[in-house]
Formats: sequence, C-alpha cells, structure tokens
Amino acid sequence: MIYVKDLPGMAAFYEEVLGLKVVEETRAEGWVEFEAGAVRLGLHAIPAEIAEEIEITVPPVARVETPLKFIFEVEDIGVLAARGLIVIEQPWGGCDGVDPEGNIFHLFVVKR
Repeated sequence: MIYVKDLPGMAAFYEEVLGLKVVEETRAEGWVEFEAGAVRLGLHAIPAEIAEEIEITVPPVARVETPLKFIFEVEDIGVLAARGLIVIEQPWGGCDGVDPEGNIFHLFVVKR
C-alpha cells in the first residue's frame, strides 16, 4: 500500500502508465486497488488535513532515501517512458521508475 496525496492522479498513473488493472470491486472513497501480478497494490488517500501540508513538485523529487521499493516486472521500459514514466538508469545497469509523488520502484525487464 502507498499513501498518496492525489488519489485520482496516482490511480491514473498506475493504470495508464504502468498498465496495472484496477480491482473495481474493492474501489472505495479514498482507496484504489490494482492487480499487480501475484499481489495487489493499494493506494490510500492521505487525510485532507495532512495532504494540504505536503508539497509535490512537477517533476517530482525522487524519494531516494525511502527504505521500501516495489519491483514491477515489465516487458519494455521504452514503452513506459513513452507514456510519461520518469526512468532513472542506475550505474549497475538496472532501472528505476518514479511516480508523480516521487515514490521510486524498480523495473525488472522480463523477456517473453
């Protein structure tokens, strides 16, 4: 689960850019859940009184010191970049993505 300031914007990002499928049966006010392979990813809205204190920049500042990183299997990083994904190429050869609120996730390329 990721706590988010802009639930509609973040839900659109994970659905349209990363291509995750929304689980409509569990959608509720302040909550959107996605099929993410063998697991589900939930987005939970931060309460308005807390969210108004949080500044999100455009482009977002990557939160590199966060001690948690999701890994998404993808087939083509170029396709995701064309959809607007910010990609960070790591010096060791891997790639990370950054969502609109600065959360970083790893991209694991799967050859099919």
